[in-house]
Amino acid sequence: MPRGRAFLTALASLVLTACSAPAPDRSPAPAASPASTAGATEPGDSGSIAASPAASPSSAPISGGPPAIALEEVASELADPINITGSPEGWLLVNERGGTVVAVHPSDGRTSVVLDITDRVLGAGEQGLLGLALHPDWPDVPRAFVHYSARSNRDGVLSELTGTPGSADTPPTLDAGSEQVLLRVPDPYANHNGGQLAFGPDGFLYMGLGDGGGAGDPDGNGQNTSTLLGSILRLDVSTPGVRGVPVDNPFADGADGAPEVFLYGLRNPWRFSFDIPTGQLWIADVGQNAYEEINRIDPVTQAGANLGWNLMEAAHCFDAADCASDGLVLPLSEYGREMGGSITGGFVYRGDAIPALKGWYLFGDYLSGRIFGVASDAQPSADGTPVAPSSLLESGLLISAFGEGADRELYVADLSAGTIYRIVAP
Repeated sequence: MPRGRAFLTALASLVLTACSAPAPDRSPAPAASPASTAGATEPGDSGSIAASPAASPSSAPISGGPPAIALEEVASELADPINITGSPEGWLLVNERGGTVVAVHPSDGRTSVVLDITDRVLGAGEQGLLGLALHPDWPDVPRAFVHYSARSNRDGVLSELTGTPGSADTPPTLDAGSEQVLLRVPDPYANHNGGQLAFGPDGFLYMGLGDGGGAGDPDGNGQNTSTLLGSILRLDVSTPGVRGVPVDNPFADGADGAPEVFLYGLRNPWRFSFDIPTGQLWIADVGQNAYEEINRIDPVTQAGANLGWNLMEAAHCFDAADCASDGLVLPLSEYGREMGGSITGGFVYRGDAIPALKGWYLFGDYLSGRIFGVASDAQPSADGTPVAPSSLLESGLLISAFGEGADRELYVADLSAGTIYRIVAP
């Protein structure tokens, strides 16, 4: 997650050290200029380019540009909000970096603590309570899953909790004492932790992990299918307290990679989401020196895809004048340092309040505060050149997370101000 405004007086130092907040890091590549400096790598693709596939929308093709948007404050005075999960009861469940989950009522801004595990969470820099997902059959199945950095040793921890469903007037709660640890992933560095949890349309739990940290992926985790780092994992949690592997995972037999790995070649996937009507997976991956990227993946046909890091940074060779991109799935969309420097993934808008926005994937940039949009059925050019995103709003926020409510409306978190906003028409 991006850095907090309280640290902006030392922004240059933060950009270099990349340890000031739980997600995207702007650390330089070896022997390169600081990450905030564009041009540290030169574009130079070679070989065939496999771009993200076209969408298969369930409605008419999207035409024209996106509409104007604005922000409406919903709640404030939260402590470092870094994730927003909508509950079926209508509440927004907001992860605070330090280890609490706070329920926010989107109509009147009421708040209530849902979970407090600050005693076991390392909530500093790019570490913290990074992910939350409710069981897809919540509230009938009152189980929830969290991903956090362990206070004891900074391992990435995936745990299951039981909870008590709420109502439109009463927020749900999660029992900290019910925790069952399902997975621990050793973390070699403090940064690049990913953290997202989400259930796919297939009912399996997806978990995003960064490459483990360090500039330029020094341990080579992005291209190593035998490690869980630098990957999106796909897990079977249908049995309480058990982490299983779906039999159709691309490396389920363990012969060519870790059985849990579903996608690899990621640097720091700071938020991904599923578009329910199409079933497609949208991933925002934080860049190193020059480019931020959006990947659109078909989970059925592209299981086991290699998204390129650290051979590529977005659609460009990383740390080399020339490189082969054969067999890689390159991004649908990208932008450079002139537009921002730390991407935060969002959602395809499927709400009703802004009809002209339906079908647009919205995401943001932490450093510039811009909110962007890409049509969900967009296609790269014939030569594989990524789609240029549309800039919808210069928000002035430090955008750490997007969220989708039960009504499919979208929300945005400002890390340092501790404020949650609803995306609305102007």
